[in-house]
Amino acid sequence: MMNVEELYEMLKDVQAGKGFFFNKDKESVFELLDALITNKARYGYMSCPCRLSAGEKEKDKDIICPCAYREPDVEEFGSCYCNLYVSKEWNEGRIPHVYVPERRPAEKFL
Repeated sequence: MMNVEELYEMLKDVQAGKGFFFNKDKESVFELLDALITNKARYGYMSCPCRLSAGEKEKDKDIICPCAYREPDVEEFGSCYCNLYVSKEWNEGRIPHVYVPERRPAEKFL
Protein backbone atom coordinates (compact mmCIF):
# COMPACT_ATOMS: atom_id res chain seq x y z
CA MET A 1 0.00 0.00 0.00
CA MET A 2 1.15 3.51 -0.81
CA ASN A 3 2.23 5.78 2.04
CA VAL A 4 1.45 9.48 2.49
CA GLU A 5 4.79 10.73 1.12
CA GLU A 6 4.42 8.60 -2.02
CA LEU A 7 0.85 9.74 -2.61
CA TYR A 8 1.89 13.37 -2.10
CA GLU A 9 4.72 13.11 -4.61
CA MET A 10 2.59 11.23 -7.13
CA LEU A 11 -0.28 13.73 -7.06
CA LYS A 12 1.63 17.00 -6.59
CA ASP A 13 2.99 17.42 -10.11
CA VAL A 14 0.04 15.80 -11.89
CA GLN A 15 -2.45 18.12 -10.22
CA ALA A 16 -0.23 21.21 -10.51
CA GLY A 17 -0.18 20.59 -14.26
CA LYS A 18 -3.97 20.94 -14.14
CA GLY A 19 -3.77 24.18 -12.14
CA PHE A 20 -4.53 22.64 -8.73
CA PHE A 21 -2.02 22.85 -5.91
CA PHE A 22 -1.79 21.29 -2.49
CA ASN A 23 -2.46 23.62 0.41
CA LYS A 24 0.86 25.03 1.63
CA ASP A 25 0.00 23.70 5.12
CA LYS A 26 1.76 20.38 4.55
CA GLU A 27 0.70 18.95 7.92
CA SER A 28 -2.95 19.42 7.01
CA VAL A 29 -2.35 17.99 3.52
CA PHE A 30 -0.67 14.89 4.98
CA GLU A 31 -3.58 14.34 7.39
CA LEU A 32 -6.03 14.50 4.48
CA LEU A 33 -3.88 12.22 2.30
CA ASP A 34 -3.62 9.74 5.17
CA ALA A 35 -7.43 9.77 5.43
CA LEU A 36 -7.67 9.16 1.67
CA ILE A 37 -5.37 6.14 2.04
CA THR A 38 -7.54 4.90 4.93
CA ASN A 39 -10.68 5.29 2.80
CA LYS A 40 -8.98 3.42 -0.06
CA ALA A 41 -8.28 0.51 2.30
CA ARG A 42 -11.80 0.70 3.75
CA TYR A 43 -13.87 1.13 0.57
CA GLY A 44 -11.54 0.31 -2.31
CA TYR A 45 -11.48 3.92 -3.52
CA MET A 46 -10.30 7.26 -2.14
CA SER A 47 -13.51 8.92 -1.08
CA CYS A 48 -13.36 12.47 0.22
CA PRO A 49 -12.23 12.45 3.85
CA CYS A 50 -14.39 15.50 4.61
CA ARG A 51 -17.67 13.85 3.68
CA LEU A 52 -19.55 10.72 4.75
CA SER A 53 -19.09 7.88 2.31
CA ALA A 54 -21.88 5.45 1.51
CA GLY A 55 -19.26 2.77 1.01
CA GLU A 56 -20.63 2.10 -2.47
CA LYS A 57 -18.53 3.36 -5.34
CA GLU A 58 -21.49 4.18 -7.59
CA LYS A 59 -23.15 6.29 -4.87
CA ASP A 60 -19.86 7.97 -3.98
CA LYS A 61 -18.48 8.59 -7.48
CA ASP A 62 -18.96 12.36 -7.07
CA ILE A 63 -16.81 12.40 -3.91
CA ILE A 64 -13.91 10.24 -5.08
CA CYS A 65 -10.89 12.50 -4.75
CA PRO A 66 -10.45 14.72 -6.61
CA CYS A 67 -14.17 15.15 -6.24
CA ALA A 68 -16.58 16.52 -8.80
CA TYR A 69 -16.84 19.74 -6.81
CA ARG A 70 -13.13 20.59 -6.66
CA GLU A 71 -12.98 22.53 -9.92
CA PRO A 72 -15.95 24.84 -9.26
CA ASP A 73 -14.87 25.30 -5.62
CA VAL A 74 -11.31 26.28 -6.53
CA GLU A 75 -12.57 28.49 -9.34
CA GLU A 76 -15.01 30.35 -7.07
CA PHE A 77 -13.29 30.24 -3.67
CA GLY A 78 -9.66 29.38 -4.42
CA SER A 79 -9.95 26.15 -2.42
CA CYS A 80 -11.84 22.89 -2.47
CA TYR A 81 -14.20 22.01 0.38
CA CYS A 82 -11.43 20.19 2.32
CA ASN A 83 -8.74 22.82 1.64
CA LEU A 84 -6.62 20.03 0.16
CA TYR A 85 -6.50 21.50 -3.33
CA VAL A 86 -6.13 25.24 -3.73
CA SER A 87 -5.22 27.81 -6.34
CA LYS A 88 -1.79 29.40 -6.52
CA GLU A 89 -3.38 32.72 -5.48
CA TRP A 90 -4.95 31.09 -2.39
CA ASN A 91 -1.58 29.64 -1.31
CA GLU A 92 0.10 33.00 -1.84
CA GLY A 93 -2.51 34.79 0.27
CA ARG A 94 -3.62 36.97 -2.66
CA ILE A 95 -7.26 35.96 -2.21
CA PRO A 96 -9.18 35.63 1.06
CA HIS A 97 -9.48 32.24 2.72
CA VAL A 98 -13.23 31.91 3.11
CA TYR A 99 -15.49 29.03 4.09
CA VAL A 100 -16.26 26.83 1.09
CA PRO A 101 -19.92 25.78 1.23
CA GLU A 102 -20.97 22.20 0.52
CA ARG A 103 -21.99 21.79 -3.13
CA ARG A 104 -22.96 18.14 -2.87
CA PRO A 105 -26.73 17.84 -3.27
CA ALA A 106 -28.57 16.91 -0.05
CA GLU A 107 -30.07 13.81 -1.66
CA LYS A 108 -26.55 12.38 -1.92
CA PHE A 109 -26.09 12.50 1.86
CA LEU A 110 -26.65 9.34 3.86
